[in-house]
Amino acid sequence: MKIENNILKYYLRNVYFITGTAYAGKSTMVKMLADKYGLICCGENYHSAVSDIIAEPDVQPDLCYMKGLTDWKEFVTRSPEEYERWIFSTGKEAAEFEIAELISISRDQKVIADTNIPIPVLKEISDYDHVAVMLSPQAMSVERFFDRSDPEKQFLLKVIESCDDPEAVLENYKKGLALINSKEHYDEYAHSGFFTLTRKDDGKDTREYVCGLLADHFGLG
Repeated sequence: MKIENNILKYYLRNVYFITGTAYAGKSTMVKMLADKYGLICCGENYHSAVSDIIAEPDVQPDLCYMKGLTDWKEFVTRSPEEYERWIFSTGKEAAEFEIAELISISRDQKVIADTNIPIPVLKEISDYDHVAVMLSPQAMSVERFFDRSDPEKQFLLKVIESCDDPEAVLENYKKGLALINSKEHYDEYAHSGFFTLTRKDDGKDTREYVCGLLADHFGLG
């Protein structure tokens, strides 16, 4: 069965999407906007509560990768190219779960989502004033990836530190992050045609300012 995009767009009319590169501030902005404007907050990987249970290897093989993982060291020691492929493949596989979840919770309430739905799909199911792209310089998205306190990032860092040669494993992992945040992928976001904000590496706290820009773009003020 295929649901036409005009139908999906109608049922997603109460959803605002934020996408982009790592360390651009997406998670922070989703939380701030949800708190300020009474939106339902769908943070990073919000679809996993369902996809972790019902994803099947024959139709969602990369979402099922974790189910067959016996040692997290295997996760952090994959080749950079395989890590890049897996990241974007899981985004595509998760998109259907995301859309289904967002439709189910947004009928009577506005929702803000930190999403990995691919740009081409967002163009089909949403509008300019419902999507924002947030970008960070590659050096920031790679070198500061583990500077955040969220449990997932810190868990992966501990796994890397437990490997036989942690420095080599960390360097390998960063090469994967560099591919994920490469100029090719960056340009796809930057030239998407959606409203775009780029984070500057100047140490200034711009959270309130950026939140205001996003609120204006989404028409939330």
